[in-house]
Amino acid sequence: MARSCVIILAFLVSLHGVNFAHAQGSDHERLRIGATMSITGKAYSVQGGYGREGYLLCQKHLNAQGGLLGKTVEFLIYDDESDEKIAARLYERLITEDKVDAILGPYGTAITEAVADIPDKYRKVMVAANAATSSIWEKGRKYLIMVLAPVDSAAAGALDLAARNGLKKVAIINQDALLPRAVAKNTNELARGMGLNVVSFETYAMGTRDFSALLKTVQESAPDLLVAASVRLDDLVAIVRQMRTMNFDTKMMSSLPYGLLPEFYQQLQTDAEFVYSATFWDASLPNPGNPEFVAAYQNEFNRAPAVQSANSYAGCQILAEAVRRAGTTESEKLRDTLLSLKTKSVLGDFAVDQRGFQIGQKAVTIQWQDGKQVVVWPDGLGAAARYPTPNWASR
Repeated sequence: MARSCVIILAFLVSLHGVNFAHAQGSDHERLRIGATMSITGKAYSVQGGYGREGYLLCQKHLNAQGGLLGKTVEFLIYDDESDEKIAARLYERLITEDKVDAILGPYGTAITEAVADIPDKYRKVMVAANAATSSIWEKGRKYLIMVLAPVDSAAAGALDLAARNGLKKVAIINQDALLPRAVAKNTNELARGMGLNVVSFETYAMGTRDFSALLKTVQESAPDLLVAASVRLDDLVAIVRQMRTMNFDTKMMSSLPYGLLPEFYQQLQTDAEFVYSATFWDASLPNPGNPEFVAAYQNEFNRAPAVQSANSYAGCQILAEAVRRAGTTESEKLRDTLLSLKTKSVLGDFAVDQRGFQIGQKAVTIQWQDGKQVVVWPDGLGAAARYPTPNWASR
């Protein structure tokens, strides 16, 4: 906990033209939103950095529009260091000590699951902007609101493209962690439902660095499509690099969920070409306010937004809209408003069922083409997939 840094975003906002003295006013003049984000820690700091920036930008835009309920919006974000136990302690602190008016979720499935009972414990609604594993919403929790489409079906686009191209054999590799297990399980079920043959299904332990033996086993099954599921960017990069080293060729490869990160291409360069990934958002999608969000983000942070940036920004948008409609941050009224809310954000449609489970937002599939993420599924949103993936020897 000693290394956990507190980011008082009101200070950061003051650097961008919002009156700092007003942001430092009494509690009656401020509406405080609390969250944690993985700002440090090897597991999630890349993703958490993007997520934090999405919250920052939304706060700036809310205050430029006059705040919420006549108050200046002030975010209080703690660094959970990519650690589930630290995150849980920090959410307890945000609610019981800092007494924030509202809370937004941390980064990722694992940390959201670790803190998910806290909103119910204190009857405090949490809008979970960066978690999408269905199992989190299957435990009877009442105060957790899902923003993203279920990630369990992340491979649906790649599987559909494979089936439509006459492919038959699918191999699945997954990290032994909550989200990758969910993706792998559902990928297996979806593939079989599409008439595809799952010829290899391998799980690897957390902390694995050398994938050569695992990949050799999978290579022997000669899959047409390889789906690699991990929440570690380093794992996905290593898998692609080792596939090249051993000339492991497939007609398609889907790298989930972080094959969509700019850092995936930055590390692999042209080896990332042709790789598919599901994503909840893309800069090219015609969602309300999306072009403006992309331009503002680039201007604010001097880099393009990633999906985590959009997730956080959208989660903040949705919370803000619910607060406006409810006219309060009182949790029961806010929860009722969120459960009935149908709106749009930079992610597209938002609607949840009575569990708080997302039923509006839809994922898409991208492919790396000439160093750019191109939406290739569903049809009509972007461009055609480049198929098949060339053999390593001919690249």
